[in-house]
Amino acid sequence: MLIQVNTVKNLETTPTFLAQVEQDLRNALERFGNYITRVEVHLHDANADKAGPSDKQCVLEARLSGRDPVAVSHASDRIEAAWTGARDKLVRLITRQVEKQRHPKGHDPFDALPA
Repeated sequence: MLIQVNTVKNLETTPTFLAQVEQDLRNALERFGNYITRVEVHLHDANADKAGPSDKQCVLEARLSGRDPVAVSHASDRIEAAWTGARDKLVRLITRQVEKQRHPKGHDPFDALPA
């Protein structure tokens, strides 16, 4: 699973935070490792240098094997809260999609996909 983290230049982040985002996402999506080919993380600040409610936003786009990409977003006044909100939404969305595709008798829809 490839994880790509993108930020805008007006958003103050540290390399440690970005590494933590990547590792946290990898841990959260570990059980879907065979199903996800790539995840893109987009962190940005809507108001640039001005403060405001819900001006930090995180958009996550995941590409599932043999499926259309899915995306979620979350906005908050802190980038950490926007990140965790988007991560949780993505985990719920992928879980729901995988469970919908499972056969009632336990057939995994992704088993037939090439690795």
